[in-house]
Amino acid sequence: MKRLLFSFQGRINRKKMWLAVLIHIIVAAVVGLVFALLWSVIPGSISEDGTYHAEGAAAIPYIALGLAYVIFSVWSGLAVAVKRLHDRNKSGWFFLIQFVPLIGSVWYLVEVLLLKGTTGSNRFGEDAIGA
Repeated sequence: MKRLLFSFQGRINRKKMWLAVLIHIIVAAVVGLVFALLWSVIPGSISEDGTYHAEGAAAIPYIALGLAYVIFSVWSGLAVAVKRLHDRNKSGWFFLIQFVPLIGSVWYLVEVLLLKGTTGSNRFGEDAIGA
């Protein structure tokens, strides 16, 4: 699991990519639940526009949890995406295609979520189906 979510080396197939997506969804749900539990223990205030506020020392647990979640999500998301691109025999820098307006994000999603990886070894390692 640690290699799947945090290493930038090697390749992963579509099945492992979808597993990583599922793990990210579960982690997001757990973090949301922890935020809700925190709110019941360390309440803040709700402004007229519906936003939640916790001030001073009461905000520290919210900030720490939020920061930890962002770091996990960004690092893990990039690591999984790079390994999936490696399976397609593309550099991890291909990730930046998402920033091309209109077509970039669609192209990226098709590449990493739908298309089969390179059969056999490629410049990034052994076939991910056997791994």
